[in-house]
Amino acid sequence: MTRLKSRLGALRAGFLWRLSTKTVPNLWSSRLRNRGMRRLGVTMSPDVKFFAGFSVRCPKGLVIEDGASIGPRVLLDARSGLHIGRSAVIAYDAVIWTLNHDYDDLHFCEKGAPVEIGAYAWICSRAVILPGVTVGEGAVVATGAVVTHDVAPYDIVAGVPARVVGHRTPREWAYGYRAGEDLSYFE
Repeated sequence: MTRLKSRLGALRAGFLWRLSTKTVPNLWSSRLRNRGMRRLGVTMSPDVKFFAGFSVRCPKGLVIEDGASIGPRVLLDARSGLHIGRSAVIAYDAVIWTLNHDYDDLHFCEKGAPVEIGAYAWICSRAVILPGVTVGEGAVVATGAVVTHDVAPYDIVAGVPARVVGHRTPREWAYGYRAGEDLSYFE
């Protein structure tokens, strides 16, 4: 009986992984993608834009605030917890990790920490955010950057590993996705 329960649990986990990484992210309608992600356990505002082709690991660990935009081919790993702030933009092919392997562990066990992306932050294309990082409000992570440490609010970081290369001017931002204004039902 225990072996059967174990196998059924593995089947369920595999099915949920398939739904959250392949099926729901590739639905033809943005409204269906949002509805599907909510059903899988993502805590999110109605005003969140998922472009087709993203991938989420452990949807129940993901919280997304109002106006956020998630681009195509983005990988969101929420196994250790991932919070995406209001009107944050995560561009094409960006990767956010919350869990990885401990290279010094005898058994190569997993280790990780939650990641937080602040309001109005911009994670550019092909950027990588590693476990335990906080990207502050209004910060910009440049294309191809690998972020290993926290990014202060309104800092602009670039490089491998990412380092501060500039500062963004704080202001009353007026951007963010609004579902009621979106006429692109299919994309």
